[in-house]
Amino acid sequence: MYSIKVNDKGLFKADLKQNEGVFEGTLNDKLIRGDFIKINAYQYHMIYNNQSYNVDVIKLNPAEKTMILKINSVKYTIALKDKYDELLHSLGMDNIASAKINQIKAPMPGMVLNILVHEGNEVKKGDVLLVLEAMKMENMLKSPTDGIIKKIAVQKGNAVEKNQLLIQF
Repeated sequence: MYSIKVNDKGLFKADLKQNEGVFEGTLNDKLIRGDFIKINAYQYHMIYNNQSYNVDVIKLNPAEKTMILKINSVKYTIALKDKYDELLHSLGMDNIASAKINQIKAPMPGMVLNILVHEGNEVKKGDVLLVLEAMKMENMLKSPTDGIIKKIAVQKGNAVEKNQLLIQF
């Protein structure tokens, strides 16, 4: 049984099984059945209630159980929760399940070319924090998580070794 949140609004309860091009089960306690064909790793064609649907997987994050699907040219953001996610939530332990990253270390030896943040800045996952030159290439180091910069342990122009602390959240 899964809880499915669509576009941060609609909530559905689903218990579906698929086998050899057929899916069936319940969706909000209603029996459903349909057919599907896998076109490639990211495209499917489905038939449900005598209607045809083209499904493209735009983005898939198995660790967070989220995906973005384009169904007949309309994008949907999907978030899945299984019975274990629901149990962790009911026990107040759902935030423990995700690992909290609180520091960025140098992935390789190099030189700090530029620091794009300051202590106290709020950053989002994917924001570029600093530029590290290694082996004559510029590497943009991005934030792996949302957070606030507590400490910047290096300065522009510093040479750093592999695993040296660069930034702390």
